[in-house]
Amino acid sequence: MAMLTVRNLPDDVHRALRVQAARHGRSTEAEVREILAVAVKPETRVRLGDALAELGRKVGLANEDFEVFQQVREKTPAEPPRFE
Repeated sequence: MAMLTVRNLPDDVHRALRVQAARHGRSTEAEVREILAVAVKPETRVRLGDALAELGRKVGLANEDFEVFQQVREKTPAEPPRFE
């Protein structure tokens, strides 16, 4: 796991972090990890699988539509590239 050092953090911000962490029953370090995770990975982010499923529903795709892919798909295993 990566480590992060934050320099020149104002005392009042550090104090507020400690208080907030205590309210949440976490260490200050755990509180900062949670704050950063929420900031960069919000729950409202678009998840690719969900977006693709929604697109499929909008255009009316059904499981039967994918059976054609199984019928025409090349079944021979792929050959790795040769660098000779």
